[in-house]
Amino acid sequence: MVSLSMTAMSDDLQPSPPASASRWDEGLPFLLGDVGQGVSDLQQRLARLGYLRGDDRLGEYGDGTARAVRSFQRDRGLRTDGLCGRHTWSSVVEAGFRLGDRLLYQRIPMLHGDDVAELQRQLSALGFDPGGVDGIFGDQTASAVADFQHNIGISSDGICGPRTLAELSQLKLRRGAEDLVSSVREQLEASNKVGTLQDRVIAVGEPGGFQAGAVALSRALVAVGARPITIHHPDESEQAEAANAVGADCYIGLRLDPELAGVRTVYYSGYRYESETSKHLARLISEAVVKALDLHDEGSDGMALPVLRETRMPAVVVELGRPAVVAMHSARLAVAIIDALADWLGNKWT
Repeated sequence: MVSLSMTAMSDDLQPSPPASASRWDEGLPFLLGDVGQGVSDLQQRLARLGYLRGDDRLGEYGDGTARAVRSFQRDRGLRTDGLCGRHTWSSVVEAGFRLGDRLLYQRIPMLHGDDVAELQRQLSALGFDPGGVDGIFGDQTASAVADFQHNIGISSDGICGPRTLAELSQLKLRRGAEDLVSSVREQLEASNKVGTLQDRVIAVGEPGGFQAGAVALSRALVAVGARPITIHHPDESEQAEAANAVGADCYIGLRLDPELAGVRTVYYSGYRYESETSKHLARLISEAVVKALDLHDEGSDGMALPVLRETRMPAVVVELGRPAVVAMHSARLAVAIIDALADWLGNKWT
């Protein structure tokens, strides 16, 4: 871990607070009809990003602001409710950062932002694996920066400032060279997971309202020799942190959604990058659950939900409509998910 004093000495730019930090955090969520400086800040940020065009008075959360928030949420892979909660606010702040605006380095809490994602994409395209393109500056991103610095002969401190960016800008990829080493590494790791569920650590998360489903899945996992970790928490970031802390092999989230007519599975996709292994698992789970519960297939979608973005393992959220039917058949749902997991582990990735 680089100390703050070392970071400040290494470049002309000064360290910035994490993107999620804000004096408005305590006033969230912003809702239709809210007024105040926090709403003004949100509107100004959305306007700079091209989402708000003066439909509402400054400082008033009206229909125009809600429409802008929904458009932003949809483009960023978030749930489109038109409300500005903590995760939407953080994403708005992150979207305002461009590579070169600030010093990027490893710290706690970790730096988040579009500038981090662009750095990760450039490093990955050059063959230096940041662990994924998620806009989070963690251990693997710091290692990728240090590896790049070492290869070009500058101080390998893992800190991305003007000198490192200048060296990056001088390296031009051949036209069409868009393959990311992160994607290749992910598929290689998946191929090494071929086997059974025996002794696999599976994190089972739910935000509230479907404890019975999470318990049923955990019990069924125990029965086949897996080691489930059940996480009940309404905050997706807290769920991701808990799954990461136990080094889970896979994360399965369960969420009831009365607005759905059937089942939808969601995997990580963001910053022109998607998790192929999670996408494959999502499709297998969708097929198995649709067949087992006779639900309508709502498909599989790539999104950047916090729990998908922040977990460090293949992760899928299973969103289920018709809550009464699903709750009645929790055991059948569990078996279907386990069958999909076994199929996923039993297939060699090539």
